[in-house]
Amino acid sequence: MQRSNMHVLTVLDHPNPDSFSAAVAQQFMSGAEAAGHSTELADLNAEGFDPCWSMADIEADDGDTAPSDVQKEQTRIARADAICFVFPLFWWGMPAMTKGWVDRVWSWGWAYDQLDDPEKSLQRPRTGVLLVPAGARSDEMETEGYLAALDTAWMKGTFGYFGFTQRDLQILNGSTGSDARRKALLNRAYDIGASLKPPL
Repeated sequence: MQRSNMHVLTVLDHPNPDSFSAAVAQQFMSGAEAAGHSTELADLNAEGFDPCWSMADIEADDGDTAPSDVQKEQTRIARADAICFVFPLFWWGMPAMTKGWVDRVWSWGWAYDQLDDPEKSLQRPRTGVLLVPAGARSDEMETEGYLAALDTAWMKGTFGYFGFTQRDLQILNGSTGSDARRKALLNRAYDIGASLKPPL
């Protein structure tokens, strides 16, 4: 049975266009395109997105018009059937640009309007993928509880409000390792893009 084609938005956060994260994003999109999906890149650093939460954002939560840069991102999200986030693991969390994009764009009244059930969202169902390059070893992250903590904070918490009915967290461990290891991770990113599942 042929899969229906999707429009896939990739949100990249890395200031260096030659970074491994940028290479991961390109490989993921290449895989998605090979599967027949259309792709779009939101390169937050290259585009100069302002991650700072402001009074204008708070006032928009209270009914005022959202700032124009937030509206632009929400329009881009509206086109997407799947969203992939690519950012390096930074102090066991998201870099500031990604966190600010989440804080400002996925706003109250647009993404959600309640707090009692994180599985509810005002957004339509989408597929969500996180590709997170990390220098840490996978066994270390699992043994020390980091992997479980990230899964809870991101996949059950943050992205629970996003309407992601398919959620996939991929920590790309060893991204600072050998060329062979990095190549294997890039191949993995391609395969993930090529095998994207549609929203439930």
